Amino acid sequence: MTITGRREVREALGFSRNCGSRTLAIAVAMCCVLATGTTLAGGKACGKEVKDDFFVARAKCINVSDPEEREACSAEAQTQRREGRQLCGQQRVARKDLCAALGEDRYDPDFDPANFDSDFRNLTNPNPYRPLGIGNQWQYAGGDETIVIDVLDKTKLIDDVTCIVVQDAVEKDGELIEDTFDWFAQAKNGDVYYCGEEVKDFDSFEGDNPRERELVSTDGSFKVGRNGDKAGILFLGTPIVGTVHRQEFSAGNAEDAARVLSTTYRFGNDLQLDQFVPQALADRFCLARNCVVTSEFSPMSPDPESVERKYFAPGIGLFFSVHEVTGNGVQLVSCNFDARCSTLPTP
Repeated sequence: MTITGRREVREALGFSRNCGSRTLAIAVAMCCVLATGTTLAGGKACGKEVKDDFFVARAKCINVSDPEEREACSAEAQTQRREGRQLCGQQRVARKDLCAALGEDRYDPDFDPANFDSDFRNLTNPNPYRPLGIGNQWQYAGGDETIVIDVLDKTKLIDDVTCIVVQDAVEKDGELIEDTFDWFAQAKNGDVYYCGEEVKDFDSFEGDNPRERELVSTDGSFKVGRNGDKAGILFLGTPIVGTVHRQEFSAGNAEDAARVLSTTYRFGNDLQLDQFVPQALADRFCLARNCVVTSEFSPMSPDPESVERKYFAPGIGLFFSVHEVTGNGVQLVSCNFDARCSTLPTP
């Protein structure tokens, strides 16, 4: 899950299957020790799907009547095939790098219901950096987008684990473009697990009367126990600098991971981590040198511009998120459960 850029990589080239990433993800991500052999097999599968997408595109081009438009359509199909092959190679390298960082064999997390709380009003060891208090609300803003996140008084039983439902609504220029329901579980050791999400992306179109939003995508949706999807740890109960962990695992669909960069962040002590951060915002939450900074990424989108750096304060949660390369991001502008959220600086 990401606060920004969630839709940027779902259809990188307009292909509906992410250029063969499903097969490639299973081959590489589940068998890291045998990476060489599985990478070769996954690469062949990826190439086959790119080829299939190419011929589907060519079939559509054949039905274009105008000769110039037909030629342009075919040229675009060739370009997409070339870019698809490049993306397959980049994803392969990114997945191998992630496997090397994780140092794992097969990914099969312990999702035993006995390890999790079932009553979100009385948590054993609530995570201060991902507070899941019922009724909590955060509002974020950045660029032309606003984001509202609400912890609902609803739970969902997933693989016998009780998960709290969190709504994440994104508006652009005042129009709803995404409405997502995330499902989180609170482990008794403090880890917050990501159990799935129901994603709905919307758009509206000129000429419609009335102009109403239209569901255009559910990409990124997943649920633990469905189609081989597995849980990830959204936020560690005890974050340690350098630790890398999977936040979700739905092969070829949702594969976010995170690396802990700092557990003692305060503005002014690290120029690299300070980049793009509004000092007034950081000073509001991090003067005690107890903020956590993570880098979140996905091997499905190996472009460095997709990497996000996120800042978390105890008792508050996420207060700033920024793309490391572009500087585009969002910041917390209000919350309803902590006095420190009053009169926050605006973007």
